[in-house]
Amino acid sequence: MSSLTDRYVAATMRAVPAQRRLELAEELRGSIADMIDDRTSGGQDHASAEREVLTELGHPEKLAARYSDRTLQLIGPRYYLTWWRLLRLLLTYIPAIVGVLAGLAKALIDGEPGAAIGAAIVAAMQTAVQIAFWVTLVFAVLERTRTPLGLPEWTVDQLPEESRERQISHSDSIASVVFLLVTVGFLIGQHFQRWTTDDGSRMAVLDPALWGFWLPALIVVLLATVGLEIAKYRAGRWTWPLVVVNAVLNAAFAAPVLWLLATDRLLNPELVERFAWLRDGGTVEFARVAGAVVVLVAIWDVVDSAVKAARAAR
Repeated sequence: MSSLTDRYVAATMRAVPAQRRLELAEELRGSIADMIDDRTSGGQDHASAEREVLTELGHPEKLAARYSDRTLQLIGPRYYLTWWRLLRLLLTYIPAIVGVLAGLAKALIDGEPGAAIGAAIVAAMQTAVQIAFWVTLVFAVLERTRTPLGLPEWTVDQLPEESRERQISHSDSIASVVFLLVTVGFLIGQHFQRWTTDDGSRMAVLDPALWGFWLPALIVVLLATVGLEIAKYRAGRWTWPLVVVNAVLNAAFAAPVLWLLATDRLLNPELVERFAWLRDGGTVEFARVAGAVVVLVAIWDVVDSAVKAARAAR
């Protein structure tokens, strides 16, 4: 395990400009060593002196802000870091989930598959703006009224174990796992919580016949991807073996979906008969749009993981 000083310096350097990290790391390490020596020369043991010095220096991100001449301020600096962490966490996955749901509703309920992507983007952007506005407003009020939040004080025990910079953040991993589980929930839930039409009949979105093999297979792939997300988080970065597994899982999910779209086997036949635009050839347009989205997402995910693995290797 790396020392508290190593972990403190690593945590501080993550938030300073990359071109100054080496210089500032040496400067900070030297300052910490001098402060520890001052205490140990008076008879204090090294371990307790190190903890006192780091606690006195304060939160690494606040120290990094002083090194970078950045102001941590919303209305004031009191809750800036808490506001920023919460905002990043919410914006990581909520707009994406809302966008996907809005796109599906536009394509399947409103009968406008061509407008689904645009509707998804607009819904995601509107959600992001609303989240940013209301979260910021709440924290601005809390800051101005000096309302105590009862948050625990920062201690050196909160320093991450890894001395190297992580590529995979906690919030990114949570967002990915939540999105995957929501997708699994949709695949299962749409079969049991079916749409209720105007005449009182109920139907599933996807063809119930797919439960014979394809839907369980897709759910297994999604759950395996959850396992990949956990492994990726524990590794802290993309590695080439993880990139290979990611590519295999993307192919294992995309290939069946594309085949089902191409053979007109994905949607429930009752659903197709219920909506005129699907019955009159709309399934072809839906298959093209959905297929393009599946391919683009799979390619982007694999390329992005490979680029990050190459950066980590360097």
